Amino acid sequence: MSKTWEHYHHAARHHEQAAYHFNEAAKYDEAEEREKAAHHAYLAHRHNQLAIHHDSEASKLRAGQADTTAAYVAERAPRQKSAA
Repeated sequence: MSKTWEHYHHAARHHEQAAYHFNEAAKYDEAEEREKAAHHAYLAHRHNQLAIHHDSEASKLRAGQADTTAAYVAERAPRQKSAA
């Protein structure tokens, strides 16, 4: 699996975990168990931050791949025109 897709995979997993902990925090908040609610809210926030990090890294890698592809195409284009 490419590094880009690894980052997308990790981001998706962290988004799932953030959603789970957010829902758990809401349940504990309704039950007025503030410590547990705060703990799950913290975990939800942390997983959300990690998901953002992985999304960002994947985007950087995608941009780098696009630049590389564009440079390759630009390099090849004059040769193809002169050969025709």
